[in-house]
Amino acid sequence: MVQAYILIQTEVGKAADVAQTIDKIPGVTQADDVTGPYDVIVKAEAPNMDDLGRLVVARIQVVTGITRTLTCPIVHL
Repeated sequence: MVQAYILIQTEVGKAADVAQTIDKIPGVTQADDVTGPYDVIVKAEAPNMDDLGRLVVARIQVVTGITRTLTCPIVHL
């Protein structure tokens, strides 16, 4: 299983709506509104890196209100 944090910037005033929408997507384990340079931080998982990429591009990035994402795969050192 591959896991990642996805850092999301949203349009002004859209963070709560984006987090609620993303939290319902299969593969997303957590979606929280935050303060700082990003508006929402998501934790997601998929069977492999290709499926994780498809989750981000096809399911998450298309959510209305998102302006930018940064995907950070989790590594276990």
